[in-house]
Amino acid sequence: FRKMTLAGVRKIALAIPGAEEVASSRTSAFRISGKRFALMAVNKAAEPNTLAIGLTFEERDALIAESPDKFYTADHYRPYPWVLVRLSKITEPELRDLLLAASKRIGASAKRARPRATK
Repeated sequence: FRKMTLAGVRKIALAIPGAEEVASSRTSAFRISGKRFALMAVNKAAEPNTLAIGLTFEERDALIAESPDKFYTADHYRPYPWVLVRLSKITEPELRDLLLAASKRIGASAKRARPRATK
């Protein structure tokens, strides 16, 4: 299979309705409604060519248990519900599924957070 790169991540992420790319902490981040759902991991705790994807703690832990060669966490990221993805190990369809899941979670939380109109 072809190794994923930031260019591949960008192509998938920006195809998601409402997604945009922004500069964040020396790297690229992808967000919807102002909330990040993925970013290139630049903290020294992360391995090179790693993408961080926002999921739940349960999803993160399940992915790591199922495929520790593809997914991991590190001390800096452990307190947050982000899974670290080795882009050299993941396929494009797998990455697309994860980014879609993360973006849907952001979209759903943004809809819940909107203030209600008063009459």
